[in-house]
Amino acid sequence: MNNNKKLFLYSSVGLTFLALVASSERIAAVTSAPEAPVETQTAEFSTVVNPSIPSSVTFAGKKVDLDPTHMWERLDRELTAMTYTHGNTLLGIKRANRYFPILAPILKKNGIPSDMIYLAVIESTLNPRALSPAKAGGLWQLMPATGKEYGLEVNEDVDERYDPVKATEAASRYLKNAYAKYGNWESVAASYNGGMARISKELGSQQVDSAYDLYLADETMRYIFRMLAMKLIMENPSAYGFNLTADQLYQPIEYKVVEVNTPVDDWAAWAKKQGIDYLTLREHNPWIRSKTLPNKSGKTYKVSIPIRDSLSRSRQKVKVYNPAWVVAD
Repeated sequence: MNNNKKLFLYSSVGLTFLALVASSERIAAVTSAPEAPVETQTAEFSTVVNPSIPSSVTFAGKKVDLDPTHMWERLDRELTAMTYTHGNTLLGIKRANRYFPILAPILKKNGIPSDMIYLAVIESTLNPRALSPAKAGGLWQLMPATGKEYGLEVNEDVDERYDPVKATEAASRYLKNAYAKYGNWESVAASYNGGMARISKELGSQQVDSAYDLYLADETMRYIFRMLAMKLIMENPSAYGFNLTADQLYQPIEYKVVEVNTPVDDWAAWAKKQGIDYLTLREHNPWIRSKTLPNKSGKTYKVSIPIRDSLSRSRQKVKVYNPAWVVAD
């Protein structure tokens, strides 16, 4: 090996050695440097407030005795659940502005206490098109057989359980019959969920007079207390954290009524002649269940045609059924 090659080799080895030394010093400097303090973050939680139960609670004009622990705790459970299940409770309040003006006068006319309106709220969240897995339908969640029993037409073309007016009339007939049997409205409410036969049987076998004192299936035992909780919230929503302005409430719809006593071969074509589309027809007449109306009997049906301004947020009249439902803008 000549001298030049030896010199090159020795130089390369030397440079490599120096690079390794420098690298080791840098590593040592890094590893020996004091660690920077780790900042710890404290989790922030929103304040959860237990909803308050008023000192005096009434249902259908009768004071509810909340001194027994089981009574107070059952109401507390439902009030807590509804207060923190914001979506459905909010929808119930907003829809009430549209449907209470329809339902309340019918209940009053039939001698039904105004508090029974909360039955419809907890049954359907005031959705007139609501349909349960058990096939209960409409605002009052009437079963097909119950609807027919109380005078409603229920078939594949027409289902009056979805007509807010006719369904409320049918529900009123049921409620009056149940009150004639039990003599108190809490048992009437329980029967709406559990059935008259079941409530009558249990009142007899458990030797009590009120559904408050019955041991029943959990859903039925909770039922009256769900109504009480909804009543408390809807009487004073802001006390439970529900702050709505007037324009957030669903406004009543104004209609013109067109009577139909002949078959309708095509509801979409019929709607077009009335100046609306098929969607609008079905939205505002949920009792229509198919695209045709055979009507072999010549029965007269009342079809609601919404006034155009009622369907425009910029032109509709803003009304508030209960001033307690809103706060100042």
